[in-house]
This record gives sequence, structure tokens and C-alpha cells, in this order.
Amino acid sequence: MEFKIKHGTLKFKPLSGAAALVSAVLALSAHAAESRPNVRGALESGSLGLHTTRDFRLADGKCADCATIPQALWYFQDDLVAVPRQDAAEFSKGHQAQADVAEWAKGRGGKAAPQRPPLVWVGSPLQAEGWRIDPAGSAMVDADGKRIPFTVVPKIASNLSYYDASSVRHFAGRPLSMRGRMEDGKFVARTLWPEDYRLAAQNMALKPLQSGESLSSLVRADGGGAQQPLAARVLWQREAGKPLQWSGKPVLAVMLNGAQGDDDEAHGGHFAIATGRFGPQGQWGDWLVNNFYNLDSVSEKGIIAATLPMDAYMADLNSGQSWYRPSYMLVAVLKHERAAALYQESISRVFNHFYRHDFLYRHATANCAGISLETLRSLGWNIPRQGPTSLVKAVAGLPYMAVKEGSLDSGKKAFDYMSAEVTDLYPFVAFEAAGKDILERLVAGKGSGKGFEGMLAEDIEALVYVRIPQFPSSRAFGQAPVASFDEYMSRVPEDKSQWKIVPVPPRPFPPELKDAEAPGEPLQPSSLALAAYGGFFGVTAVGVWHRRTKRRNRQ
Repeated sequence: MEFKIKHGTLKFKPLSGAAALVSAVLALSAHAAESRPNVRGALESGSLGLHTTRDFRLADGKCADCATIPQALWYFQDDLVAVPRQDAAEFSKGHQAQADVAEWAKGRGGKAAPQRPPLVWVGSPLQAEGWRIDPAGSAMVDADGKRIPFTVVPKIASNLSYYDASSVRHFAGRPLSMRGRMEDGKFVARTLWPEDYRLAAQNMALKPLQSGESLSSLVRADGGGAQQPLAARVLWQREAGKPLQWSGKPVLAVMLNGAQGDDDEAHGGHFAIATGRFGPQGQWGDWLVNNFYNLDSVSEKGIIAATLPMDAYMADLNSGQSWYRPSYMLVAVLKHERAAALYQESISRVFNHFYRHDFLYRHATANCAGISLETLRSLGWNIPRQGPTSLVKAVAGLPYMAVKEGSLDSGKKAFDYMSAEVTDLYPFVAFEAAGKDILERLVAGKGSGKGFEGMLAEDIEALVYVRIPQFPSSRAFGQAPVASFDEYMSRVPEDKSQWKIVPVPPRPFPPELKDAEAPGEPLQPSSLALAAYGGFFGVTAVGVWHRRTKRRNRQ
């Protein structure tokens, strides 16, 4: 399905069923956009990350003529995605995801192709810019005083908290960029993005980390900063004293989302990498965020793993990170786009493998932080590893938890958590490790000087730290995420039955979409440990039997 406004005429391909309904929404919204200033089609102009919106077309997951793989489209059958018109990211069927990235990057000589993400989850046919919500929250008003009736999309039934009167007070009177649709003359907003979130270079001064400061202390300041205003500072600048100017500059940004205030399984936070360019006044809502979540369960907030615009990632009324926790970002402002483009194309290859279920999301060994950092490492950025939490605890924890909870899976899970590389396990540790490596090694000239590291060392012009508050709503405010197992356990009740947990249903992957020729997942560390346990006890049993047999024979 596709729609396009050309010379005042709406053209779209007729479809049937649910796809026809989506097409009708697009048609109505497009006509509404023609008659409203500052309301445009989602892909009518602008950018999606490093790409122009003209490189994409709107479709839903039932698209039959998209270059996007069907496994990716399956997750968005009743939603809107931007799919590339051509040059969609490819992948190698015969390789595991990270091996694919490493071989592809080597074959390209470290140069981007260029290729586009297989899809970008935009979710809405329209974008309204420069509007303000009135104090009652029932209308939006433009700079000329023109009014449009306003409301927000409904709360997902499983979402425990939502936009309320405190949200209206927070946004009323502020210029907003909103994604949504028109219904019966009313704008129905799906995202609310404050336009005053701009990161204008002229408003920032160079302020390196002071004695006693670290990235960790910045994140933990003010209890995580959930209720503080947006704040930004330049931690490093290549040419100190020179006026900062980054309009149109490409970026590679490291995103850390904090701990939720109402979910004891979410104290670890979340992690993602974003790419894009600064807008003329420091806008960053159209950067692309590469967001990995578990595909095999249905998120209570409607989150689906995808590449999506920053404003949707942060400010979607159901799934946006800013609605349920504070966030933190390290922005590497670049001289050239080559490193950002190379990462974006690499992670797009990983997404293809992920949607195909060539590997699964695993909270200990393949989570949001691990997938993101391992892709950077596959490209040649050797972010230092810090080792596991404790191999001793891992070895002891497997049988202990298996017996305590009467579940072998619980024992294996304990082993995997304790034995996992901590920069791949904890988003906070990943964030600090990447930022520290930039500050202390790459821009200090201590890197390898080759490949991806060499690009970053040569191209980074500034490193900016940004703290992003949580939007007020009926949800409890969050805080900084934890950085260790001990810190995690200190935040939750000792009795696990008292934990606040939001149960989610499974989302089975259709067998017909599974590629029988895809490489199998590597064995998990706990499976290898279990085999070692079996071997140890097997050898021990044989030894005991052998000794007893010898004794009997002597007698």
C-alpha cells in the first residue's frame, strides 16, 4: 500500500480487508493535511536518520511488493511503516548475525553501501509541527491562532499508566511536533515531542568532566533526573574555544533509558544506538533509534523491536520511553557520516537476522545492550570488556537456583546472568564503557587508528551529554538504572512474590516464516555448563563404580 500527494491529487493502490482500512486512513489524513498548515504527510518532507524521507514509502505489514523481508513485515500487519523504495539492507543467510556484519564490513573496506533500513516504524500517516495544546487539552492552536480539535490515541488495555491531567499541564502552551492522524476533523496524536528539546550548539558551553565527576555520577545526579528539565553539556570539543556549529552534522548517539518506577523487572534500564543529523536549529526528533526488544512476547506498552524515529521512540503515548523513565544520551557529533552510516547499515543487517529468528532476544546473553555493543565490536570498535559478574557464583548458582525454584530453567538463567560479559548485560555499564572509551582512548589518540576506531577518532568533533526527563503521567517516576546484580537486588523486595511484575503473553513466531536453512543459534553458556555438570557427575559416577568393582574383586 502506498499513498502520495501530487499536484493536489491523492493516489493510492486499492487494497482489501485491513489493508484497505489503513489505506482509507491514509487517504483521509492526506486530504486533511492539504487543508491544514503545518500538518503534512509523515514522509512528505524531512529526514529519517541519515536518509531523506523520499527514499521511503508508507506501507503496512501486509505489503506484497515491498523489498522488506516478510518476517519483518509480519510484526506490523496493522500498523504503518516506512519501507525503502530501493536498496533495502541485505544480509547473508549462511552466517550468524555478527559474523555477517564482520565479513560484510571487511568486504566493503569499511565503507557504507549505502543501504536503507528494512523498515522504519513510523506508526502515523501525519506529522503536525509548531502546534500548541490549549490548557484544556481539547484543541491544538497554531501560530496564527487557528484551532483544530485535539485528542490522543487510546491507552492500550495492558498499559498500566497513561497520559492524564498532569500531562496536559506539562505540554500545554509548548510548541510541539506530533505524529498522528485526522479523524472526523480532529487530530488524534500518537506522539507528543516538545520542540523546545532542541540542542542548539550556540546555547552550550564546553564543560568537561570535573574532578570527582564521571558519566556514572552524571546519570545518578538528582536521583536520575526524572523530574528535572532537559539538560545538555559539551564534555569534549576538538577545537576548544571555537564556536560550536553542528547544524546538519551527522551523529552517532548512545542512548541509555533509566529504571521504571513501577516494574521490578525493569530496574536494569534499556539501551540503544541512534544515527542521524542535527536539524538547522538543533532538532533531533528525526534521528533513527535501533531498538531491540523481545519479539516473542507482547509488550504491555505495545513496543515492537524496530528502527524508528527518535520522537516515536521517546514520545509515543503508549510505548515511548519518556513516558515511563528518564533517559540519558551521549552524542558524538561527527565531521563525516561514514561511521554513523556504517553502523546503521550493519545494525540493519542484524535486524534482518533478528526478525528471521536466526537468533533470539535473551535478557542475559543477547539483549538490547549486548546486540548493540557486539555490532560495534564486529565493526572494529574494541570497546573494552570487563568480564562476568562472577564465574564462581555462576557455577554455584546453576544447581542452587534449580533446586530452590524447582526449575532447571531457573538454574540456567542464573548461570547465564552471572557469567555474562557485564558490558553486554547491563545497559548502564554499556553506556559508561562506550562513553569512557571515546573520552579516554579514541579522542585522546590512544586507539588503533584503523578501521572503525580510526573513523571515530578522526571524525568526532564534539561529545555531548544529554539528560532527558520523564513526562508526567499517572505512572510513577523512574530513576537511574542499576549497574550490577547487587544493586538490582537492593532495589527489589527480598521476597520475589512481592515484586511488581507486569506479566505479558507470548507471541509465537509463525513456523512457515522460519527458514529451515538458517544457521542455528550457538549453544548458550548455561547449556554448555549443564553438559559439563553432566560430564563431571558422569565421570564421577563411573569412577565410584570402578573403585567399588575393584574392591569387590579383591574380596
